[in-house]
Amino acid sequence: MLAFILRRLLQAVVVMVTVAFIAFLLFQYVGDPVVFLLGQDATPDQVREMRQALGLDQPFIIQFWHFLANAAQGEFGLSLRQGAKVSRLIAERFPATLELAMVAALLALIAGIPMGVYAALKRGTFMAQVFMTISLLGVSLPTFLIGIMLILLFAVTLGWFPSFGRGDVVQVGWWSSGLLTAKGWHHIVLPAVTLAIFQLTLIMRLVRAEMLEVLRTDYIKFARARGLSNRAIHFGHALKNTLVPVMTITGLQLGGLIAFAIITETVFQWPGMGLLFIQAVTFADIPVMAAYLCLIALIFVVINLIVDLLYFAVDPRLRVGKAGGH
Repeated sequence: MLAFILRRLLQAVVVMVTVAFIAFLLFQYVGDPVVFLLGQDATPDQVREMRQALGLDQPFIIQFWHFLANAAQGEFGLSLRQGAKVSRLIAERFPATLELAMVAALLALIAGIPMGVYAALKRGTFMAQVFMTISLLGVSLPTFLIGIMLILLFAVTLGWFPSFGRGDVVQVGWWSSGLLTAKGWHHIVLPAVTLAIFQLTLIMRLVRAEMLEVLRTDYIKFARARGLSNRAIHFGHALKNTLVPVMTITGLQLGGLIAFAIITETVFQWPGMGLLFIQAVTFADIPVMAAYLCLIALIFVVINLIVDLLYFAVDPRLRVGKAGGH
């Protein structure tokens, strides 16, 4: 187990250094921060002094080492557009994105798993066909179109939910939460549903396929031969083994929800990291873009590590395989 953890940690370090190098290249080849800070009318002396102050006159390797050291401390300099520390901007926007992703993931799990189980156990029925049609639409329709349709129906036509913003928030230390207020929940419904639909359909189809596969295995046939009830077979044996790969996909999809909430946040003007990144790309705000890239990579690495450890703990075949290999 310890060797497994150390190997995964080493892989995580290699991935993060690689991503940090890609982010560092943004500073080298996407615009000139000195020009952004001083403007086009700066004199050569001002440019030279600013380059020295920023350390841009040093060798490439030295610059990269300083970038790594600062990134490890969560420091990426100042935003070229807002003039504020990038770490503070990220800290202000991260709670909104994380809460949106967590609510969307919870909705996808709560709805996707039961729908997938029903579609597997009752395949061929009318409701099973309806669920499969919904899943096909959820996979096919682009996220921005789903968001616009929900806004048109539930915000403009019916007036049930607001179409933009986060609502009232409560400060808990440095964390700002909208889940502690009624208006916060009211505002998060539409963007969370929009973000959850694709994940919901993915989980439903995965659960259905895995459930059908498990129901054809020999140990399910032996369970039926022993006289176990359908309820015990379906939910005590089949569903338990179905959820192992679902757990892996769900963990990785949580990172995807955080990383790819950009479109949803843009459609609903949700004040999260995705909207901040879009604004940074528009204005070529390299420090913010680099920080976003490194943070998303870190989230994926951490979630992947946790999923690997959970998978290792849940599936005894991995432990047996490792022991046999040693």
